[in-house]
Amino acid sequence: MQILESTLAAGSDEFRTNAEAMQVHIDAFRAVETKVQEKAEEAREKFHKRDKLLPRERIDLLRDRGSEFLELCSLAGYKMHDDKDGSMAGGGIIAGIGRISGIRCLIVASNSAIKGGTISPAGLDKTLRLQQIALENKLPVVSLSESGGANLNYATDIFVQGARGFANQARLSAAGIPQVTVVHGNATAGGAYQPGLSDYVIVVRNRAKLFLAGPPLLKAATGEVATDEELGGAEMHAQVAGTAEYLAQNDADGIRMAREILTALPWNESLPVAPERHWEEPRYPVEELLGVVPADAKKPYDVREILARIADGSRFLDFKPEYDNQTVCGFIKLYGYSVGIIGNNGPITPAGATKASQFIQLCEQSGTPLLFLHNTTGFMVGTHSEQNGIIKHGSKMLQAVANCRVPKISIVVGGSYGAGNYAMCGRGLDPRFIFAWPNSRTAVMGAAQAGKVMRIVAEEKQRKNGIEPDPKTLDFLEQATAKKLEDGSTALFGTARLWDDGLIDPRDTRRVVGMVLDICHEAERRPLRPNTFGVARF
Repeated sequence: MQILESTLAAGSDEFRTNAEAMQVHIDAFRAVETKVQEKAEEAREKFHKRDKLLPRERIDLLRDRGSEFLELCSLAGYKMHDDKDGSMAGGGIIAGIGRISGIRCLIVASNSAIKGGTISPAGLDKTLRLQQIALENKLPVVSLSESGGANLNYATDIFVQGARGFANQARLSAAGIPQVTVVHGNATAGGAYQPGLSDYVIVVRNRAKLFLAGPPLLKAATGEVATDEELGGAEMHAQVAGTAEYLAQNDADGIRMAREILTALPWNESLPVAPERHWEEPRYPVEELLGVVPADAKKPYDVREILARIADGSRFLDFKPEYDNQTVCGFIKLYGYSVGIIGNNGPITPAGATKASQFIQLCEQSGTPLLFLHNTTGFMVGTHSEQNGIIKHGSKMLQAVANCRVPKISIVVGGSYGAGNYAMCGRGLDPRFIFAWPNSRTAVMGAAQAGKVMRIVAEEKQRKNGIEPDPKTLDFLEQATAKKLEDGSTALFGTARLWDDGLIDPRDTRRVVGMVLDICHEAERRPLRPNTFGVARF
């Protein structure tokens, strides 16, 4: 493979301008994450007085000390539903991938320090996405549960689709993927089925409460009077109902039991030994990724500058470099893993689409994972493109992306517009993982273009109806449309709606991609022991 020679002038004024602009975007999303954690910290004294751990303390105690934790969808629901200022982002859930007793797991914790861990519509969407990640990547699921259930202000948005979460739990069990739940507090109504559908349940004495109907609802519905403990206390479920397998004395004890369950499973014993991997670090500093992408989105740059800072030894085997220079395809190694790269240096032309389609088929043939680096205004438009079959060739590229079976990973590093988002394996094309840089934008088209389109359409309609167009009205329509698309295309707007699995600092790109490649590779090698109905209590 050829060593990429960077032309980036890291000491230039332009580089500093780009890096400063990127840092502003990073600071913005980190500030939201900090605000959420500070909101949870307000409950510290209340939790500790009750001998309870905060949700993030539970996660830290659960996972192996010093191991990596890849948090997922941390800003789901940002400024949506009841989240007025961003302090309740996350959908009532903290989740990520980490190791427990040496086993890579999906860890899901109710964020009970904020609004009792109640689930918003964004929280439901996040749950469904997490379950998809667990199933596709054969990850055991460990849940630290303490939730008031669905946010009743949005019950109509949650109720019907909420069943999908329970169905997914049943299918995870049937697929042979174990689920362990520690119930730290309330698990009421539909929330009681989350531990009920888990394979192993641990309840915390004097804290866990699992019931379909609490004492007030029971009395209103039937007239029966019962205490919390009689209806759904930890001892009752462990000793009488048999809903729980283990009874813990407190939060820490419950987490210890969860770790012991994972230790007892022969989960990694049947995993074939992976070949030893060796790699070189990139030849260019990772810090320089801050200044690669221009602060002015209209300025072009070469996606190879990113590759030079994430690829092992900064080596790249360019595929058909003379055929089309706007869609970049080729091979790199990343932490020793072979990876096929598709990146953008501009719109996707007919030639670029055919080049990418052929490359995807070659990666499918060899079993090489694909990494898409988004920065495109979409497919090229115009008479030349149409006459050269942009629809036909673009459709073939979409077919290739949709139907290839190798792991697909997407990073939105710049713009991801129109059908270019689809062709580059955006959310709707089911990438195994998708992350975004905080400067990125995703939309049907650029805001300025959208405003002009609406202006032209309105003006033509008025003339057709014999009305003389009013420039002020058209100006307002154009500006309002542009602002709406501008506001609705930011990285924070997209991550709030789970268009990605989280925002990442550009400097973390190599580490994050390397981690998910390892997850995908392990999933490909792991044998499972599926059954028909999953494990049920009797």
